[in-house]
Amino acid sequence: MTNQTADATDDPTVTSLVARSNRLGADPRNTNYAGGNTSAKGTATDPVTGEPVELLWVKGSGGDLGTLRPQGLAVLRLDRMRALVDVYPGLDREDEMVAAFDYCLHGKGGAAPSIDTAMHGLVDAAHVDHLHPDSGIALAAAADGEALTREIFGSEVVWVPWRRPGFQLGLDIAAIKATNPQAIGCILGGHGITAWGDTSDEAEERSLGIIRRAEAFIESRTAALGTHPFGAVRPGYEPLPDAERRARAAALAPVIRGIASADAPQVGHFTDSDVVLDFLARERLLPLAGLGTSCPDHFLRTKVKPLVVDVPTSATVEETVTALRAAHEAYRADYAAYYERGAAAARARGEEPPAMRGADPAIVLVPGVGMFSYGRDKQTARVAGEFYVNAINVMRGAETISTYAPIAEDEKFRIEYWALEEAKLRRMPAPKPLATRVALVTGAASGIGKAIAQRLAAEGACVVVADLDLARATDVAAELGSADVAIGVAMDVSSEAAVQAGIREAVLAFGGVDLVVNNAGLSLSRSLFDTTEADWDLQHAVMAKGSFLVSRETARVLVDQGLGGDIVYISSKNSVFAGPNNIAYSAAKADQAHQVRLLAAELGEHGIRVNGVNPDGVVRGSGIFASGWGANRAAVYGVPEEKLGEFYAQRTLLKREVLPENVAAAVFALCTSDFSHTTGLHVPVDAGVSAAFLR
Repeated sequence: MTNQTADATDDPTVTSLVARSNRLGADPRNTNYAGGNTSAKGTATDPVTGEPVELLWVKGSGGDLGTLRPQGLAVLRLDRMRALVDVYPGLDREDEMVAAFDYCLHGKGGAAPSIDTAMHGLVDAAHVDHLHPDSGIALAAAADGEALTREIFGSEVVWVPWRRPGFQLGLDIAAIKATNPQAIGCILGGHGITAWGDTSDEAEERSLGIIRRAEAFIESRTAALGTHPFGAVRPGYEPLPDAERRARAAALAPVIRGIASADAPQVGHFTDSDVVLDFLARERLLPLAGLGTSCPDHFLRTKVKPLVVDVPTSATVEETVTALRAAHEAYRADYAAYYERGAAAARARGEEPPAMRGADPAIVLVPGVGMFSYGRDKQTARVAGEFYVNAINVMRGAETISTYAPIAEDEKFRIEYWALEEAKLRRMPAPKPLATRVALVTGAASGIGKAIAQRLAAEGACVVVADLDLARATDVAAELGSADVAIGVAMDVSSEAAVQAGIREAVLAFGGVDLVVNNAGLSLSRSLFDTTEADWDLQHAVMAKGSFLVSRETARVLVDQGLGGDIVYISSKNSVFAGPNNIAYSAAKADQAHQVRLLAAELGEHGIRVNGVNPDGVVRGSGIFASGWGANRAAVYGVPEEKLGEFYAQRTLLKREVLPENVAAAVFALCTSDFSHTTGLHVPVDAGVSAAFLR
């Protein structure tokens, strides 16, 4: 018990709760990302009365135990929370109790209370943990889970039949704790585990004890089983060798992303871990996958079941694509039928369910290759894949000790289309303009390319920072955020093999590509007579040939996705302006400028827009100018190099210096829906150079 204020981050009760939560959440054996919740009860001083008040600190809605901070806790008055029992209107109206939690908040209340708050507040224990460990859910999803719980734990852990999370479940567990003084926790059918203790250490010790004892029981049964719970390996469905598997995944990824994005654009993630590949190779893949996932946390992220492409690894890419399209059609019909059954049952109860959110899969399984998972952003896609790995572990454990028996379809529908879940979705912030889009920017480790990468990431895109210098590309990507936001790849755009390898990395990282910026370039400011054949070849190899190679290879991805897309060339004022001592650079830029027109004409039927940006005089932050170009141009114009930016500004109509950020702004604008009907355009970003006006 403490006498601190509820929002004090140095409160011992809060400190110990956060530390316990972080330890439990750091180990994926204990719970999955954003899964489960923990709580502690204690005393603080009411700032109004100055008297002690009993409080409940509990992980708020949507938080993650592994990264929980004090600000992520909801803080409620226990007297008011317990008083809710007297006004509880019954199971048919228990959803109303979530709104009632707001009237129990202490002060500003911290984070929004979750649906599991009642479980923590009503159970008569100072510390409560509710977790979703694979071993615990394997018991919870086993056909004879109740008997197995008694076999493993005796009377120490009590079986709770399936019930949706909510106020009634909190009452049920409180009653179990009251009538079973010897119990340290529960197995919640189809759901997870709950444990409690008088101290934080005791609650944690009991939680881990339940998890580890369940793990040990499953391991002992595995050793005694003699056969694999998923059946034998199907000949021809074994994992492909590493290099071949990754190449096959990269070839299929754009098609699968297009399939998963039929109703709404999605970002992808690829997983080919041993756990996944083993499951995909087994005889019981189809029947087990068809049963769907078990725990609500799982199927809210993975949908009720995955799409499985039942083809052997000997099938060609084309044959697999044909099978994928047929499987997708069947999947959509099956999901629509599932929705209609659930909606009819809801209407029979007098409820009007939310509209169907989409019939595309979140998980696609390709034997021998791996798992493709999808979401509204990279993190959501990655987490969906992690949850399906949890689901595989649960199925394996349940099949080892019993028979896998997830909760019934109607209960899955009630949770997936729960009014509370719908309300949570509505509370999510509006997506940024480039959300769900994957951008690849060449020459992005410095200057204009870096500014473009920064702007696109800030507008919600996932960004592939491609550059000849991998170390610098990786550094820029790290500045933009985690690998869920950006990655760095090595790319020599003058090499076909290097371009193809870099694009494969991009596709495997994010599922595909939507927005391509041909920015890589260099320049040598030399007169006609001083320009060597090597100078000419180098500049054309990087800019003319390089942008051709990048456009060709990414266009293949864009066409396979079927989602349209954008290709933007960073050309130059010099593509239309004849300046002195610039023959090789300007000719290569003119080549790029005409590629824009040619590709716009060729790719328009696929919904792919191709546009260009013509900058001029971008001195500050420019890699080209820093490499000697600036000194040469300054000499040509007879000005000090440090004054070159000012010189360029004074020769413009607007008398403004052009910065990398100005070019990035033009790229962003071209890729928004505001320019949905524009292709083949060159946008000058030169502050007004009349000699370069497009005619």
